[in-house]
Amino acid sequence: MRPDTPAENVDHTAEAARLERTAGLYPEDAETLLLRAAAHLELSGDRPAATALYDRLLTSADGLDNPALVRALKASNLWEYGHEAEARAIIEGIRTTAPRDPAPWVIVAEALESHDELEAAVETFGEAADLLLPHSSEEPPPATHPLLYGRHRVRRMLGLPHDDRDTLADTLHTSPVSLDELHDPKRVWSLGSDNPAELAAEISRLRAELGAYREALSRPFPVAVLHWPAPELSELLVAYPTLSTEYPSHTEHLSTIESSLRELSASGTPNLGIVTGTVPSYEAFAASEGSSPSDPTLLPQYATTLAARGRAVAWPPGRGASCWCGSEAAYGECHDAAN
Repeated sequence: MRPDTPAENVDHTAEAARLERTAGLYPEDAETLLLRAAAHLELSGDRPAATALYDRLLTSADGLDNPALVRALKASNLWEYGHEAEARAIIEGIRTTAPRDPAPWVIVAEALESHDELEAAVETFGEAADLLLPHSSEEPPPATHPLLYGRHRVRRMLGLPHDDRDTLADTLHTSPVSLDELHDPKRVWSLGSDNPAELAAEISRLRAELGAYREALSRPFPVAVLHWPAPELSELLVAYPTLSTEYPSHTEHLSTIESSLRELSASGTPNLGIVTGTVPSYEAFAASEGSSPSDPTLLPQYATTLAARGRAVAWPPGRGASCWCGSEAAYGECHDAAN
């Protein structure tokens, strides 16, 4: 199912069940697939079942890629069906551990906002901005934009004056309707107005918001480049030596990934990402295609399949984030510094 499928055409319970079955077939993708399943369960109204999936992930023997995100989603869901105390405890835990990913921050701040905890929400957005958006002349990465927009919205609701980060949010926002107008607390009164002009203006604002949401939902899968960690590449080339023409060395492989992504970015290609391959996963993919893993034409197809299963990591990494190559160095000090 595409993420932009109209809601009235979706059987959320059936879609959740399908995603759970798929997670069983692809255990390496279970985190992504079960999070999607939990989202469908929430939309179906079965919030306890969604919590059970979040708990299943949090108690799994395999390590999670983003445990803070799972906890944030669990907290938001719990609060929606009466478990406020537990939700608050989880939210405080997330704020204390201060994850470097903006997504958990946005989820818990919006949970506070939706329950009229505006002061706590703006504090949470602010903590995240201080952590992830240090003052710099560089444009913040796209993943952090929702932090700025959410902070702007709650500050507007509280009647706080604009500051530098509100101005930055205004600059980043590309909708034809400004953030100040979209986040105007008086908008709710427009919906009950008898004035046709006010109603028409509000319809225009709602269309602009809907357009932005649809654009975000309908983005294609990332244009993903395949990355092999050194041990996996060595195993691959021992098993299928003819692929050595594609990968003369691991160092050259890493350099080719960075240069290819930079060329794509310079050409205007959006939504770039990196997927990491494993030999067992690649062999299983080749078998499903009825082909030999030694066939180099399978490599880009394998990368696309991994991206479609939610395995792509956005490129370039965010400010201060570790390099995509797997080293412990920051991206700015690793492959970014080499260019």
